[in-house]
Amino acid sequence: MEFLNSLLPFGKSLALALLVAVAGWFLISRFVRILRRQLSRGKLDPTLRPFLVSLTDWGLKILLGIGVVGILGIDTSSFVAVLAAGGFAIGLAFQGYLSNFAGGVLLLITRPIQTGDYIEVEESGYAGTVRGIRILYTELVTLDNRAIHIPNGILSNTSIINYSQHPTRRVDLVFSAPFDTPPEEVLALLRKAAQDHPLALSDPAPFARLLSLGEGESKYALRVWTRNEDYWSLYHDLLEGVKAGFDKAGLTVPYPRMEVHLHEAGKDRGEA
Repeated sequence: MEFLNSLLPFGKSLALALLVAVAGWFLISRFVRILRRQLSRGKLDPTLRPFLVSLTDWGLKILLGIGVVGILGIDTSSFVAVLAAGGFAIGLAFQGYLSNFAGGVLLLITRPIQTGDYIEVEESGYAGTVRGIRILYTELVTLDNRAIHIPNGILSNTSIINYSQHPTRRVDLVFSAPFDTPPEEVLALLRKAAQDHPLALSDPAPFARLLSLGEGESKYALRVWTRNEDYWSLYHDLLEGVKAGFDKAGLTVPYPRMEVHLHEAGKDRGEA
């Protein structure tokens, strides 16, 4: 009986701690959803939103854990000290996570990428649109709708190609024409294809010049500036337009050829 009486206060504390934990977890989840919704409506940088939401979520849950421990009768001051010591030991064991957290802060400060940018990570070779920068990782969505989570530590310590940082981009194409075709004829076709396209910018003006001379063919460079969002449309339209222009002018694109001569062995040696 005395044993049960001694367990009764602890049982009450345990029940209260469980109640606070469940209610606190529910309230934190609800608060985080409201915070995410409010931030999406405001003028806050969309790159910063998911990071602040994640940071708030984790911070409140840690505070909730300390409060639950206090309800159980454990001295929170000593618990915090133990937590700090344990945090140092855990920090040594989880250096990668700390590196990712620091990398996320660094990305938000230096801002080499933002939500909505199309980037390519040279170290991993991944490319996609930035969906959001979280506490430990950055989420990319590829062109075929795959989600890729890249640790922030990697992003902050590698080369990033940002295709969306500037409003304009240049389309670079190379075309081949028969060697005996006058360059003026080919260049006129290339310039017309670029100048007639509504997505091609006139400033800077399209560039078309003879690039190199090869065996049986000449190569020509066509460089056209366009708005970033129109890059791929102009890229494919120019390929199709130049091909149609070449066909109309009767220019056939050269292709490698190999001539094979067969000789009878006996005749090659002068034998009957």
